[in-house]
Amino acid sequence: MNLSIGELSRRSEIKVPTIRYYEKIGLIPEVPRNAGNQRRYGAVDLDRLKFIRHARDLGFDLDSIRDLLEMSERPLQSCHAADSIARTHLEAIRARIHQLTLLQHELERMVSECRQGRVCDCRVIEVLANHAECTTDHGRVAPARPGDGPAG
Repeated sequence: MNLSIGELSRRSEIKVPTIRYYEKIGLIPEVPRNAGNQRRYGAVDLDRLKFIRHARDLGFDLDSIRDLLEMSERPLQSCHAADSIARTHLEAIRARIHQLTLLQHELERMVSECRQGRVCDCRVIEVLANHAECTTDHGRVAPARPGDGPAG
């Protein structure tokens, strides 16, 4: 297999700038350039990007993916560390779902109390202006993929 970065992007469903970003941060190895100064990728590169794409779709952060990729290169070692990474991620997902459920209930309450009158009587504006009006200690919900660089 001798793929251009564009073809690799198409087959992996990862955008070209993201592939370059992954090369820059060492998530995938930089490949040598051919005589025409183009990067050429092989099946191993495509498989690695598909692994990354699937892990990203499941919400794993780049550090966890890096660790999982390193483990995948040593197939005879124990998978305890991989299991630990997945379990930690699962707990984070459960916590996020809990926070989002609390937010959903608070927003439902705000909307249900809205009388759709004038802004000066708007329950939504009133609750947002005065956090003490909230009935839920919802905290702050973190973004799904914080600080992981370009989206794939």
